[in-house]
Amino acid sequence: MSKLKFIRKKNSGRDVSGQVTVRHQGGEHKRFMRFIDFKRNKFGIEGKVNSIEYDPNRTTEIALIHYADGDKMYILSPLGLKVGDVVKSGPEAEIKLGNALPLKALPLGTIIHNVELSPGRGGQMGRSAGAGIIVQAKEGQNIDLKLPSGEIRRVDGDCFGTVGTLGNIDWKNEVIGKAGRTRHMGIRPTVRGVAQNPRSHAHGGGEGRSGIGRKRPMTYSGRVAVGKTRKKKKYSDKYILQRRKK
Repeated sequence: MSKLKFIRKKNSGRDVSGQVTVRHQGGEHKRFMRFIDFKRNKFGIEGKVNSIEYDPNRTTEIALIHYADGDKMYILSPLGLKVGDVVKSGPEAEIKLGNALPLKALPLGTIIHNVELSPGRGGQMGRSAGAGIIVQAKEGQNIDLKLPSGEIRRVDGDCFGTVGTLGNIDWKNEVIGKAGRTRHMGIRPTVRGVAQNPRSHAHGGGEGRSGIGRKRPMTYSGRVAVGKTRKKKKYSDKYILQRRKK
């Protein structure tokens, strides 16, 4: 890949017409987006870790890989991966840190990350700092995975996963420290609905410290904000064997 990064375009939560569709966004610091290889489809070609880098767009670190055929790509950096290590992907790859293999080739109890939901689609699960997914059971072509949330999900054995737990585990303990830092991150202030006027929010209005003033909490646009609000089920919900722990 000739170009590994590009300047991230700012949209401040607005759609093509300029209307704010996602609130509390805007005014972020300029940052580069890195192309991350989530598919790991360079089968049989060895790659050497050239550097471990910080990525402002994700919680975990990334590793720059120089492949034997001259190609360069970024991958998510698992805990313990060092500069100079060699990584590989494919059904014949060795089961070691940073290597990507089909799930059916992994023994039970293996901890993996960057796991596909359907073969060839690219990793969608286990991509944040400290994430580790456990290969829990095998039943024919199907593999049962235990996610960090406690959810158990069934996926096809031809889906790929990368061996290891993602690094930067202490990210969740990081304290932002000041309001200015959240503004650099592109997060604008959130004002309580009851503190606004009735034109700006469904909870607004009233004299003094008044409550919501209606039976159910609403969003700023007047939609119900509690209870079951989803209407359509995702195509993959039928493969969830056990819901996450509450």
